[in-house]
Amino acid sequence: MVDTERLEKVNALGEMMIATRASGSPVKKGDKLCGTRIIPLAIEKEKMDRVCRTAGNKPLLELLPLKQKKYGLINTGNEVFHGRIKDTFTPVIREKMAEYGCEMIKHVTLEDDSFNITAAIKDMMNSGVDLVLCTGGMSVDPDDKTPLAIKDAADRVVSYGAPVLPGAMFMLAYMDDGRPVCGLPGCVMYTKRTIFDIVLPRLLADVPVTAKWLASLGNGGLCLDCPECNFPNCVFGKGV
Repeated sequence: MVDTERLEKVNALGEMMIATRASGSPVKKGDKLCGTRIIPLAIEKEKMDRVCRTAGNKPLLELLPLKQKKYGLINTGNEVFHGRIKDTFTPVIREKMAEYGCEMIKHVTLEDDSFNITAAIKDMMNSGVDLVLCTGGMSVDPDDKTPLAIKDAADRVVSYGAPVLPGAMFMLAYMDDGRPVCGLPGCVMYTKRTIFDIVLPRLLADVPVTAKWLASLGNGGLCLDCPECNFPNCVFGKGV
């Protein structure tokens, strides 16, 4: 994570600069995080002292560990429940979560019934999972009950909807102990990278996801669906 406010103040002083990766970017061992230069080649000590005072005593960058969490998955939808269509959501979620070493320890498939979905969320939370992911039923069809179920199960809804494409129908809520419940739109099933890929690293690092931050994703929130996907090394979700 980058303290963007202090970083901007430092860079506004001139004659020296710091460039970083976008705040919130997932990184691995050996990745470059930032770079700095004196402009052009030298700077007076007094000016460097002013830079240090502006930067303050805390680091401008903070490296947060991504925790290998245990999660529960709830597939919803009458068609899947009754076997009329194949569940293609679960393999996608397993693969995405496995990228971060996360383990699915609870999994159920339910009809479009908000009471049963709410009960399943609470049951999974009581069993000790770190987060619950709900798939299906996130649009505005009268049969879609997942948003209501999440609202009834959780203690605080952060947002139903996000200015990201693909992923506008994303929902996020928190239990009173800080564990998240996500409602994943259908695009997560068939699109390589979506809102879920932007939000997930923050959830795994226990960084609170706020409505304000989600709203900021509109700038840079349009995936260009490049022929060769280089996410996260692209502008998608970076706010640039």
